[in-house]
Amino acid sequence: MSDSQNNSVAFVATEVIPESPPPARETGVVKWLRENLFSSVTNGVLTVVALYLIFQVLAAILPWIFNGIWTTNSLAECREILQGKTGACFSVLTERWHQLIYGFKYPQEEYWRPNLAFLLMLVAIAPVLFFDLPRKLLIFTALYPFVAFWLIWGGTILAPLVALVGFVVAGVFFQVFGRSSFALGFFGGIVLALLVWALGGYLIPEGASENAMLLAVPSRDLGGFMLNLMLGVTCVSLSIPLGIALALGRQSDMPLIKGICVVFIEFIRGVPLITLLFVASVMLAYFFPPESTVDLFLRVVIMITMFSAAYIAEVIRGGLAALPKGQYEAADSLGLDYPQAMRLIILPQALKISIPGIVNVAVGLFKDTTLVSVISMFDLVGMIRGPILASTEWNGVYWELFGFAALLFFVVCYGISQYSQWLERKLHKGH
Repeated sequence: MSDSQNNSVAFVATEVIPESPPPARETGVVKWLRENLFSSVTNGVLTVVALYLIFQVLAAILPWIFNGIWTTNSLAECREILQGKTGACFSVLTERWHQLIYGFKYPQEEYWRPNLAFLLMLVAIAPVLFFDLPRKLLIFTALYPFVAFWLIWGGTILAPLVALVGFVVAGVFFQVFGRSSFALGFFGGIVLALLVWALGGYLIPEGASENAMLLAVPSRDLGGFMLNLMLGVTCVSLSIPLGIALALGRQSDMPLIKGICVVFIEFIRGVPLITLLFVASVMLAYFFPPESTVDLFLRVVIMITMFSAAYIAEVIRGGLAALPKGQYEAADSLGLDYPQAMRLIILPQALKISIPGIVNVAVGLFKDTTLVSVISMFDLVGMIRGPILASTEWNGVYWELFGFAALLFFVVCYGISQYSQWLERKLHKGH
């Protein structure tokens, strides 16, 4: 074979040619900046303007924060130490932190009780929020409200026991009659629970709280951020099942139940919450027997729960309307009755669709708990506007106090928002 023939044979590489590194503008930080901040001339200009505004804001805020004073006993001492320099007077937070968190009347030696109730709350809500946990933990979740009531308010343990009996009776009634009509079982159970509680109130002996294991603390002594958390958690927990019942009742074939639900929802949604709070403070007591004394906290919980339940009912009704008719027909074809169809097929899908709306109502409700300050309940904002700013030592401190309040509410609301996004991903809402 000649040399020309040997040279005509194609060469086959035995190794892969090493990959060349990508261009600098197509990798790392440069790529992210080019795609997200400087993808076009307009976006580039907006990015530069936004960075300039952020710089101006931080240049004004950071010195005020870093020069803050934490160890004085009054605003005058803060100003004397600062001597005209820019700086915050964070001493009001260190000196009045217990009032901001617990109010100014809750006994300091009893702070362990709301602290323990808060830790137990985290344990109780875990199996509800993260459904991969063992279902047996739901037993503690069901008992937690009564334990927390006794820890925070103290007094005789008979009161939470009577409340527990009322819920058990309502649950049994719902199990018996809810099979034929969800609305009948739900609302009938509520009526029975109210009767049990009223009877229990007459049977509890007078002076039982004086000899109790825990010191009795009246609701008027509750305050601070603790009061906001209690109202938010209680009202959200009660308004979701009530909203589900109202949404189903509005779609009921029974004219009486449907009419009651429609009137309730439309009336509550048409009235401002602050008006309902004034009703709870002044007028709601007239709807109870003359000799009964209904706690102000309970009256406020009733009104806020009714308010949020009306909005949640409409959110869930939107989720029910979004389901195709074939889902209802599939439940009928399987031979399921109404409660089974709702529990196994309809409500899981409707609630999954309604997650963003329910979270939006929950976040708004938690922030609206600050409105109780207008009826002389010293929540976090009420403590700031009332006892703290009214004192001669801290009269004039605003940004530090309201910034602290905004931070607490932001942490809670942001946590709720992030959990809802995780839950949507967990449930694959888009599929």
